Amino acid sequence: MPACVSPPASRGPAAPTRASLARDLRLLGVRRGGDLLVHASLRNLGRPEGGPAAVLAALGDVLGPDGTVVVYTATPDNSDTSRVHLRRVRGMSEGERERHLRSMPAFDPARTPSSGMGALAEHVRTSPGARRSEHPQSSFAALGPRALHYVDGHAPDCHLGESSPLAKLYKAEAHILLLGVGYDSCTALHLAEYRYTPDPPMRRYRCVVERDGGPAWWSYEDVVLDDGDFPEVGAGLDRLPWVRRGRVGHADTRLIPVDRAVDFAVAWFAARRTR
Repeated sequence: MPACVSPPASRGPAAPTRASLARDLRLLGVRRGGDLLVHASLRNLGRPEGGPAAVLAALGDVLGPDGTVVVYTATPDNSDTSRVHLRRVRGMSEGERERHLRSMPAFDPARTPSSGMGALAEHVRTSPGARRSEHPQSSFAALGPRALHYVDGHAPDCHLGESSPLAKLYKAEAHILLLGVGYDSCTALHLAEYRYTPDPPMRRYRCVVERDGGPAWWSYEDVVLDDGDFPEVGAGLDRLPWVRRGRVGHADTRLIPVDRAVDFAVAWFAARRTR
């Protein structure tokens, strides 16, 4: 009898490359010289050859030398009022919580890594020439000719409002690029939470900052941030003709004007959150 030969193992789709990502970005509508607020999942993109460096290089190939890439580099780990912290200490004893609080490092914009923002955000943050805003919890990093413009002056008591890079991106008519992530990752929608009512709900935040050469706790009041209904906002946005959708690598991707997205969310929140 003939030998039993196993069929060759099936191979999945090829990993995207710098060149294929750049091609897909152009087809989506990313234009030379533009400014992008980028949120990305490398896993959903198909784990591109070259990792986050290849994704950033592809963005640079399409935007050219006059374009700027902005990413969110939040650091919820240095706060005892963040959801990340509250999940982490759940179930700890009082003594364990106290020891954990004492071990939390102060935010340093030059060295503190972002947390949960993805490999591309960290790659941008650590790239030569990148600039980072100094908000101790909700910082942004940027790379390109307008990097300093976007990150400079981010007020420490304003997460994502009028004194944050989001307001500057709005004014500059920049675009949001959601690379394989959904609207629950769309940081720009938070700007609408500051604008949909003259008196948005406020809360107290607390985090560790550097003071007089050492860590110190600092608290401040700012707008309540709630992304729970962002997917519903996104469902409305997806019905609008100026939201560009396509495939980049293996991922469903959206290209959205910051100003139009925020204006839409302002109206959406005003109609629903103020009931």
